[in-house]
Amino acid sequence: MLAFLVRRILGGLAILFIICASTFMLFYIAPGSNVARLACGKTCSPELIAAVAHQMGVDKPVWQQFLEYLGGIFAGRDISDTHCAAPCLGYSFHNRRPVLDTILDRLPVTLSLTIGAVVIFLTVGVGLGMLAALRKGKLSDKVGMGFAVVGGAQQIFVLGPFLLFIFVYSTHIMNVPSYTAFFTDPVKWATGLILPWVCLAIITTAYYARLTRSSMVEVLNEDYVRTVRAKGMGPANIYVKHAFRGAMSPIATLLGLDIAVLLSGAIITETVFNLPGVGQLAANSVLDSDLPVMMAVVLLAATAVVVANIVVDIIYAFIDPRVRLG
Repeated sequence: MLAFLVRRILGGLAILFIICASTFMLFYIAPGSNVARLACGKTCSPELIAAVAHQMGVDKPVWQQFLEYLGGIFAGRDISDTHCAAPCLGYSFHNRRPVLDTILDRLPVTLSLTIGAVVIFLTVGVGLGMLAALRKGKLSDKVGMGFAVVGGAQQIFVLGPFLLFIFVYSTHIMNVPSYTAFFTDPVKWATGLILPWVCLAIITTAYYARLTRSSMVEVLNEDYVRTVRAKGMGPANIYVKHAFRGAMSPIATLLGLDIAVLLSGAIITETVFNLPGVGQLAANSVLDSDLPVMMAVVLLAATAVVVANIVVDIIYAFIDPRVRLG
């Protein structure tokens, strides 16, 4: 198990290094990408831009710039006579603050959005899929899968404004979505995010319902399930203890990736509902040409996906020991 874990971690670190290098090349040395001019502003003279480039170190060879950026993540670095403590992701061109501090300020919003959405779509989606598999071919199965098809066909940029129009601006049943820290007011935290949660859950629940149903139906037809059924084991034990455990693998894979994507910033959801999370920060950084923030968000997303895959692999290893041999 230890060797399996070490292989996965080393592979994840190699992937992150490749992503970091390619992202650095894309954002900092691509044609037309003048970091010093973006940091200085549109009104700066060529002389001032050259001075800023020297202060930032972007007039150095590319390989040296990348090594300094990489070293700053682990040991910190000096930028324009200012020390940036590790893990240093640079300073924002827009607000001149450390990029890490800017992301950490936004992260609780994205984390809250992720937690609520995951609880809803995992509970409803898996439950609906299990019910549909148990009642295969019957009315409840057809109704549940019909909902899954309709829900999966929705788009956040369409469904979000529709929900806002119905529940906020027309009927005034709910207030405009907003973020309140959980420890400040848990009730206001939940009520302020319920509409974004529901919007994400409607779309994502459909995928979990269909995946759970297909996986459960497949496992229920396996030989070992028929064997324990022939030995007289009760339907509840067969369904939960054996069939559901066998169907967990694809669900764990999808869940790990979904959590990673949500944690890296649900850009469309946060933009539609005007939530100041990492996703909205990413969108604003593109509009402001804020390269350090853009690169940091890409690295955050990549790290979240790699970590999620490692966690999913570990879960697989416990579910199916044969995975450890891969």
